[in-house]
Formats: sequence, structure tokens, C-alpha cells
Amino acid sequence: MQSRTPPSRSAALRRKLNPPAVPAARVRREAIGTLVAASRAARLVLVRAPAGFGKTTALAQCRDDLQAQGVRTAWLTLDAADNDPSRFLQGLGEALGLLGAAVPDEHTPEAMLRALDEIGAGGEPFVLFLDDFEAVQDAVVLSVVHELIDYVPRQGQIFIGSRCIPELGVSRMRVRGQLVDITADELRFSLAETQAFFAREGSPLLSSDAVERLHERTEGWVAALWLASMALERHPEPAQFVSRFSGSSGLVADYLAEDVLNARAPQVRRFLMRSSILHRLEPEICDAVLQEDGGAAALARIVDDGLFLLSAGDGRHYRYHSLFAAFLRGQLVREMPAEIPRLNLAASIWHEERGHIVDAIEHALEGGHHERAIGLLETQVDELLRRGRMRLLARWFAALPRDEVVRRPALCMAQVWSTCFTSGPWDAMRLLDQSGWTVDDPESRSHVLALRPLLLGMMDRYEEAFEPGCESLRSLPTGNAFADSALATTMAHTFLVMGQYPQAHRLLETARLAQGGPSALFNRMYSETVEGILDLEAAQLRKAAARFRLAVHSTAGPNFSATGGNAYAGVQYAGVLFEAGDFAQAERLLNVYVPMVRNVGLRDQMIMGYVMLARIAFERRQFDRAWELLGLLEQAGHERRLPRLRASASLARAHLLTLQGNALAARAELMQSEQSGVWTRVARLRLPAHDVEDLELGWMRWHLAFGDAAAAHADIALALQRAVANKKHRRALKFSLLQALALQRLGRADAALDAFSQLVSQAAAQGFVRLLLDEGEPVQRLALRLRERHEASGAAIDPIDSEHLDKLVRMLGEPGRAAADAPADLEKLTPKETRMLRLLADGHSNGELARQLFVSDSTVRTHLRNINQKLNAANRTQAVAIARRLGLIA
Repeated sequence: MQSRTPPSRSAALRRKLNPPAVPAARVRREAIGTLVAASRAARLVLVRAPAGFGKTTALAQCRDDLQAQGVRTAWLTLDAADNDPSRFLQGLGEALGLLGAAVPDEHTPEAMLRALDEIGAGGEPFVLFLDDFEAVQDAVVLSVVHELIDYVPRQGQIFIGSRCIPELGVSRMRVRGQLVDITADELRFSLAETQAFFAREGSPLLSSDAVERLHERTEGWVAALWLASMALERHPEPAQFVSRFSGSSGLVADYLAEDVLNARAPQVRRFLMRSSILHRLEPEICDAVLQEDGGAAALARIVDDGLFLLSAGDGRHYRYHSLFAAFLRGQLVREMPAEIPRLNLAASIWHEERGHIVDAIEHALEGGHHERAIGLLETQVDELLRRGRMRLLARWFAALPRDEVVRRPALCMAQVWSTCFTSGPWDAMRLLDQSGWTVDDPESRSHVLALRPLLLGMMDRYEEAFEPGCESLRSLPTGNAFADSALATTMAHTFLVMGQYPQAHRLLETARLAQGGPSALFNRMYSETVEGILDLEAAQLRKAAARFRLAVHSTAGPNFSATGGNAYAGVQYAGVLFEAGDFAQAERLLNVYVPMVRNVGLRDQMIMGYVMLARIAFERRQFDRAWELLGLLEQAGHERRLPRLRASASLARAHLLTLQGNALAARAELMQSEQSGVWTRVARLRLPAHDVEDLELGWMRWHLAFGDAAAAHADIALALQRAVANKKHRRALKFSLLQALALQRLGRADAALDAFSQLVSQAAAQGFVRLLLDEGEPVQRLALRLRERHEASGAAIDPIDSEHLDKLVRMLGEPGRAAADAPADLEKLTPKETRMLRLLADGHSNGELARQLFVSDSTVRTHLRNINQKLNAANRTQAVAIARRLGLIA
């Protein structure tokens, strides 16, 4: 398989994709090689240790060994800038291209997963190396890598080098045997390796005792040994050096680095310290920033001296080892503090002249040149907003003096926007209020008009947002394409929530007209998502799926990624994939987007995300995981004082408990949800998370399973009429399903099948699956009986309907599956056992069973064992489910 990467990459990206060269004289880490050779079953090989333990060298040796064995490899060195998801995804896409995939044009998490699929389809072994992973703290980037690890094909692996344990679910992987964890204990040199190291480094002859003492005092810490070897070269009395050397504390690095640095010629020492402010080293920038000729010769000399300079692989571009760079910068601060602003200014100018504006701003900030950084930012801020670079903007604003930002309306408003989509609407509203800028100020007017209704809506205060938002609409157009489009889309969503669909559609058209060109990625995502929500409520699943997909991908590209903005679209897109039954893809997206919406505080997306993940876990019989996820949703509600989140967690638990046949526990959760007091407001609004999941529906579901089916049928009929009248067509589909289930429960089999047949036809037209299947085993009975009726009648059936019914049956279980859970020679249950099963289905405990049946607790346990044996059930929940499928209980 040939890699298909484009020929043109930036110099910075080429450096990141090139692993450091391993000198032939470097000590071979045979023990590490043995661990790696035995790790082929693991998804992740984690090489973690503090600075200076030789992680990068060990990974590079592993890569060389794997390539020699014919394993395809790719390398990506990470840095702090990779906390910008767009930059990370761009580099990741290029690395995946080196493994044989077509380099993704879209820099989105799902595009990376498709590329991984493409690589895996070839069947050849491959390894992706991610080095310096400790530089990454961004939740989005961590989520993407977590997904890559979960999704890596059997013949692939990911190797990560990090100073700390990354937040990637490492503990769970360890329990599942999917992790090889190589720590400092494995990385530290053995005595034999220390002896080999000093022999190969050509150090002055040391006695075996001296080498052993150095080994003991450094505890095999590779960096300390390396620094010691360089200091020994210039020490007149090696034995004396060893005798006074102490490697027992973290000061070793400083001590030895000072010894190494002080031993350099003055011009080399000066070059090292002054060049340490550069994130990357190449001759041209060294000459320009240091204002000296001979950068190429100086770099070559440092390489020859064996200092902590790592090559990008092309012989021209380097970076200092991070430990050494940090030391050099510390020395620069102590010895030449006045140089730091000047050097960073020169670096900023150099980058600006070459169009590297992001690098120019970074150096201006690091040098304390806030005025320059602000000037550069003012030229770019509108474009960065249009492209949705919210995380980058938020990081820069955090480094700038607040008063300097506030007095510049364009920057101040950009700070509010970026805060909204990185920290949430509450922080953004505080900034807006504190700024003093209002609609009366011409320079801030358009932004304030758009921001206030947006922030109120994101706070779940749609009623408060409605009037000021409508007032703001009367001011359009303002001449600011970004703000005008955002306002129109915000109010379209508000009208949607208020149930005024025609106005919502008109505003979405206004938003499209105001978007302002091809770079308006953020607003394109926003408007397509709102339009998709409208389609979904209208039961137009296929149109909604197309819009959500477009919304997610509209924000893709080298300058934008899955920020808090397009997490809004991402959860919706995961929702339509979930609805279609594509659990694997939906889960991958949710694992990326749910942490983002939780961070920003998007309520409906949080509810939908956690509930879908819990349903997926439940369907896989990972019950503990399902409860854990709903617990996280409830916890978020407590932390943020959001009762709707807590109520939704209780409602979702009630649904799962109903499916398990636990009537009492389900009822308790519904009552807990009802006590929150949120549902009257929810019923009045059109909130996306509650279109087909609210308290009314939860109680109907419970009564259908455990209560008065006739009363439930009457209530469902009224609810169906209301849904149709209010044009909530997806909700109407759900009530149509409950109506068919009620008819089945009442024993009106033909009427139930007629209603279900009509529903299947409607579902088939749009591809609805989980809307039906999420009601569990009663739907299975209906689906099987409908297929039997079709087969018996011999009448012509619409092929689309027939195919969809077959799909439902396959996902629910084949016709023989209901009986397969019980033995072929099923022993008949006694009347008392049948009554006990009915009580179990109502959720009664053993003690309650004993009281109602007038028997002892031990007799109850005996009956339960007999029931489980007769039904081939593992527990009481499974026994109830099997009995229902067999028609032994209702």
C-alpha cells in the first residue's frame, strides 16, 4: 500500500512528521524491544516517564525495529500548539497519509476515523507514534486520540510517549489487556546498559566501581547519565567528579546542565541561551533573531557536541530537548532578562514577514509585546471569528491585559464570542456586562445585538431571549456579516423552541444570505444545524441527517476543527446515526463531542449525548456503564444547578428500568424526575432533547408495561392528536408506536398489527429504527407477528416496507430467538411460580414476595432457583424477559 500524502507540506509540519535520528552508537534498549515485540495484541503502547528518561529514543528505536520487520509506521511529534484541535487534526491527517490513507481534506474527528478504516482495510500491520504527548491537555484532542485507540484495527497499534499518564481511559484499557505500559522503571538503564553507555560515549576511562556508583546515584536516569558523560569529558579528575556527584534529587539536571553550559565557549553559551526562545531552530531564523551570521555553523557545532538538540530529520531544522530548553530559558531569564523581549520581537517580525501570523502573535505575547500582539490580532480577528477559531482566540485573550482588550470593541467582542464557545455563556455574559459596550456604541452594536439573545438561549432562558432578540432583528442588516448571520440563526432556533416554525424557516434563509462568503464556516454550521433540528421534529430524518452531516463538515479545514461551536452540530449528527442503528459511529462521535458540550454547557446536547451513550451501553448489556453515564449527567446537573439535567437522568433511568421489568424502581425514578418541577415548562417549549423523551411519555411507557393498559391507550390517543395538531411529527410517530403496543397489551392483536404495519411503512420511508426498537421486547413480538402475517397472506408488500421490517427483526432477534433462551423441553411453571414471576415483573423484592405469597425467604429463594433453571435464566431480570417473550406473563 502506497502512502498518498500531498507533496506540499509546511516546514513545521515536515519536522513534526520526522522522528529524531537514532545515532548508531546509542545503547540498544533490548528489554524495551522485547516488551514491544510481545505487545502486538495491545491497542496502545504507552511509554511514560519524567523528562530525560529516553522516551523519544526508545520510541525511535522501536520504530526502526518495526520498519525492519516490514511494519508500516508514521510519526507525529506534538507540542503546545496542538491544543488547537484544528492544528492537531491537520498533523494527524498527514501522519495517517504516511500509513497509506488518502490525506483527509476535512480536518474532523470522523474524517480521521475514516482514514483509519482505509488503512485497516489493507490488512497490513501498522503503528502510529505520537511523541511528547504531555503537551496536550485540550479535551477535544484527548477525545480524538481516545477514539483513535478504541477504533484502531486489529493489525494496528498506537505508541504514545508522555511524561504523565494521559487522560485516555488507560485504566480501563489495562483491565481489558489492551495496554502495554512502559514506565520509568523499564526505561531507566540497567547497570549493563550504563556500562555500555559510557563505553560507547568514549568517556574517560572509569573503573567499574565508578560506573556502578554513577549508576546507583542516577538510578539509571538517562538524561543525568548523558549530562554526566559530557561533564566528565572536561573534568580533570573523573574519579573526583564521580565521588562528589549526587543524583538523588531533581536538582541533578540543573547541576549538570550548568556544568555543561559553563564548559562551552562563550559564543556557544550565548547562542544556546538566546536561541532557546525559538520554538524551532533553523539557520535563517537564528541569523535574523540573534542578529548574527553563522546560524547554520552554530547548529552544526551543537549537533557535533552532542547537546540536547533534536533533528527533524532533514538536517536543517531542529528543536532543543524540552528539558534542556527549559533550563536554557531559565538561564536566559537570570543572566540576560533584557534580551527576552528583543529576541521575541525579532522572531515575531520574522514570522510576520513570511505570513506566519499565528507564530508572530505567539512570539509577541511571549516577549510581552502586547501592543504588537494586539495590532496583529486586530488584522486577523474578524477572519478568525468567521472560521470559528474560538479556542485559539480564548488562549490569546487570556494572555493579554484585560483593559487593553476592553477598550478595543472588535477585540472585546471577539473575546466574548470565544469565551462563550470555550467556557460557556455565563462567563461570556459577565465579560459582556463588564465591558461597558452596548448597542448604543456603533463599533460594538452588531455584536451585542447578536450576543445577548444567543447567551440567554444557551443558558436555557429562551423566554427571556425572545423579546430582546426580536428587537435586535429589527436592526438588521448592520453591515457585520458574522454577527448578523449569528443573530438570525440564534433567533431561528429561539422561534423553533417557542414552536413558531414558519418564522424559524424565514430567519434561516436570512442567516444564509447574511453569511458573507466562503469563509463563514461557523455560521454555516450553526444555520444548517438549526434547519436540521426543524427537519427532525418534522420526522424528515433523511433531510436532517444530510444537514447535520453538512454542518459538521462545513467547519472542517486547516483553520477550524470540532470546537464548542460545532459540537452543537456533532451531537445532532451522532443522534441521527444512533437513530439509524449505527451504534459504533454514533459512539465514536459522542465520545468526542460530549466532553465539549459539557464544558460549554449546552443543555440539550448534554442530555442527548449522555442518554444515547447510556442506551448504547445498555443494549450491549454493559449495565454498570449505562448507570455510570446517567450518573455523570445527573452530576452535571448538580454541579451547574440545572434541574433539567437531573430530571432527564432520572427519566432515562426509568426507561431502562422499565425495559428490565423493574416496576417499582422505574416508578420511583419517574416520581423523582417529576419532583424537579421542570416538565411544565418543557411541555410548553420545543426543546430538542425532549421531542420524544419527556415525563408524559415516560409515564405512558410505565403504565403500558405495568399499569392499566386501557387507561394508557386512551391517554396515548389524546397525546397523538396533540402531537399531530402541533406538527410534532416525530413525536407523533412515537405515540403511534405506543398506541400499537397498547392494543397488543389489550389483546386486540389484529388492530395492533394494523397500527404497527402503518408505522413500519412511515418509519421505512425515513429510516427510523431506534424510535421503534427502544421500546424493547413488546416491539419484538409485534415485528415477528407482522412478518408472520405477511408470509401467511402471500399478498404483495411494498419492498421498502418489507426490507425495513426485516431489518427491525434482525436487530431485535430472529424468530427463533425468543424461544432459544429457554430449553427445548421447557418444564411447565407451577401456578405459584407464575404468580411469583408476575410479582417479579412488578419489581418486588424477596421480602415482599415472601409476604404476598405467605412463605419464608428461603422458600422464595428456592422458587427463584427453580424458575431460573426452567427458563435457563441467569437472574430474575432475564427470567422476566424470557417469560414475557414466551407469553408466560403479560
